[in-house]
Amino acid sequence: MEISEQCVVGLTWTLKDTLGEVLDVLDEPVEFLVGGDDLFDAIEAALLGHEPGAQVRLQLEPEQAFGDFNDQLLFLEPRALFPEGTEEGMTFDGAALPEGVNSDIPKNAIYTVSEVYPEHLVLDGNHPLAGIAIRLDITVKSVREATEEEIGRGTAGTGFFKVSPMAPGSDLLH
Repeated sequence: MEISEQCVVGLTWTLKDTLGEVLDVLDEPVEFLVGGDDLFDAIEAALLGHEPGAQVRLQLEPEQAFGDFNDQLLFLEPRALFPEGTEEGMTFDGAALPEGVNSDIPKNAIYTVSEVYPEHLVLDGNHPLAGIAIRLDITVKSVREATEEEIGRGTAGTGFFKVSPMAPGSDLLH
């Protein structure tokens, strides 16, 4: 079966920056809905017409992927407002930030603690790959028709391209 709109593809990949540094490796196939919310448009366009076994290489500029870095999403907040043990790399849902943080912080983002100082910490609402061009080496492992439920939800259940709160010490993108 060829990849087309409204199908589910099982993919593996290696994700690198433009200097060749490996940012993520997906060894076990993960399913994504083509024509839904699971993949960037540029990835979907590159996959259309391919079959299982195909290898696709592409480079995505920031505007095609995780967006440009926005310094308006950096916030210096009092350290005392956050739980004991808060450290760099931890994430917080914008809708569940502690009472007393800057009221201008958008609630619809995930914030990563990017720096910790004795009295303050820096919250960064940018995706960790914002502002970075990425190279993807994708292998198509499977293609199947999407179920009505997947089409209705707009997803095969994979949220790789959406950052969600991570447990401390987790640095994986998926």
